[in-house]
Amino acid sequence: MITKKAAHRVGKPVVLIAEELSPATLDALGPDFEVRHCDGANRAELLPALAAGVDAVLIRSATKMDAEAISTAKGLKVIARAGVGLDNVEIPAATAAGVMVVNAPTSNIVSAAELAIGLLLATARYISPAHAALRNNKWARSKYTGAELFEKTLGIVGFGRIGQLVAHRLQAFGMEVIAFDPYLQPARAAQLGVKLVTMDELLAKSDFITIHLPKTKETANLIGVEALKKVKPTVRIINAARGGVLDEKALFDALTEGRVAGAGLDVFSTEPCTDSPLFTLDSVVATPHLGASTDEAQERAGIAVAVSVRKALAGELVPDAVNVKGGIIHEEIRPSLPLVEKMAQLATSLAGEIPVSLDVHVRGDIAIHDSSILAISALKGALVATGAEEVTYVNAPAIAAERGITSSVDSDPESAEYRSMISLHCALSDGKSITVDGTLMGIRKVEKIIAVDGFDLDLPPTENMLFLRYADRPGVVGAVGNLLGNAKINIAGMQVSRDKGGEFALMALTIDSAVGADVVASVTQATGAALVRFVTLVG
Repeated sequence: MITKKAAHRVGKPVVLIAEELSPATLDALGPDFEVRHCDGANRAELLPALAAGVDAVLIRSATKMDAEAISTAKGLKVIARAGVGLDNVEIPAATAAGVMVVNAPTSNIVSAAELAIGLLLATARYISPAHAALRNNKWARSKYTGAELFEKTLGIVGFGRIGQLVAHRLQAFGMEVIAFDPYLQPARAAQLGVKLVTMDELLAKSDFITIHLPKTKETANLIGVEALKKVKPTVRIINAARGGVLDEKALFDALTEGRVAGAGLDVFSTEPCTDSPLFTLDSVVATPHLGASTDEAQERAGIAVAVSVRKALAGELVPDAVNVKGGIIHEEIRPSLPLVEKMAQLATSLAGEIPVSLDVHVRGDIAIHDSSILAISALKGALVATGAEEVTYVNAPAIAAERGITSSVDSDPESAEYRSMISLHCALSDGKSITVDGTLMGIRKVEKIIAVDGFDLDLPPTENMLFLRYADRPGVVGAVGNLLGNAKINIAGMQVSRDKGGEFALMALTIDSAVGADVVASVTQATGAALVRFVTLVG
């Protein structure tokens, strides 16, 4: 029998809040956690707080969760960033440690879009310097003649969720919108009334340019010296995305030489930034990275990551986890994750050893959705069945790779007997194999094991189960019942399935308590079964 060791920590899970978050965050966490607080920006305070033992840490942008911090936090399961950016989290170190990293990718998209538009308007009409002049008792009306947005061309660099919100809002100003995004289908842009163009075409045609890209190796200084030679001298450029995508020195030179008319900046290559030559120019409106700084965005971010923490610490897969392979999980696939985990636990327990490969075959209606995440479900289930501790969707692929275990998923929209079903084929080191089939029944998606190695069943996977494979003959059912009864083990359900020739049978029992090795030995001796396995399913 293969068992799983108990988790080492007892009591309520500990959540460390390392930065100020909205009160709604605590409300969303609920009463099931021990909540601690520290100043995450203070390293001397953060590291001891992590070393004291925490299950989750909630941060914003000031707390650096690097390799040192992650290794200090023994037992850490999840890092939750209440916001979008993850520059302050060392994701490879977290992944190696099996720590899930989650953020709130949609929490601030409205706030960021609105700030970009605010900077664009302020830049077009010189709102900031005109306001400053008035505060200095100057009526500089003739000095600050601006430009209208009406019938101008807006170029959006990066047409994701924020870029699309900006487009929708500025189309209402009568602007023509073009966009550059090599990863977006032209048909999607056309649905939004936006034309996709090349970067060079966008630079040449735009009266206003707004940037909505993450900073990567590919996008660093994307709009730099060469790009700024291709723009109209009347162009105004907005960056409320990430510092470093727009080359600030090249921008300063272009502004002072009259090759660019203005700029609105919320982000900078080095932050905090309080001393930039750009701040001396009336043509520049600048804010200190305020894109997500609204009450609404902070509340949405706090609630989102609190919900993610609850799910992660409950052992559920979190859709917003950034270091879990498989991408966005379709709602029709999510219920299959725990089913496949249990199928893999069952197969591994019946085999008595961990498989060398696990192949998941998805059939029927759900096959139209991306089900690649089920490969990790299978790995996780197999590892749990062999007693591996602290296995998560984050570290399961790495642990499996260390043990030489592979997994795969394929799909087929055809399913002869069920609307949807999943078949798990496990290859063993000696060349043998075991197959477990499962499905989700009805509106409630009730988990069912429907076959084991071709023996048909209708079996709900439960915590304690007993399986026998034997040469079919009279008296086996009675013998098993008597032995379990004498051992004070209550049978909740029993099914017997025979192969097509009627020569061999598989008996599957759901029982109320564990079965000891002595009982397993007695059942084996009394029935002559080729296989007797007590199986404990976790989760």
